[in-house]
Amino acid sequence: MQQGNCRLHPPATFFPSDGVGVDRARTICATCPVTEPCLEYALDHRIEHGVWGGHSERSRRRILKSRRIPVAVG
Repeated sequence: MQQGNCRLHPPATFFPSDGVGVDRARTICATCPVTEPCLEYALDHRIEHGVWGGHSERSRRRILKSRRIPVAVG
């Protein structure tokens, strides 16, 4: 966070209640130098709320789902 663009904005900016707010947060994240570590932190800690690493809650759920390793049967 010390290196992220988010340090220059109020925390509420990254916890929007509507799509417009999500787009605003994503715009801020778009030029952030630590987007990847931020996203990985949110994924690793299963953070369910807010925009992290430029991704909304829904987007992070999709990423987690795509990373699931199928269990071998048999």
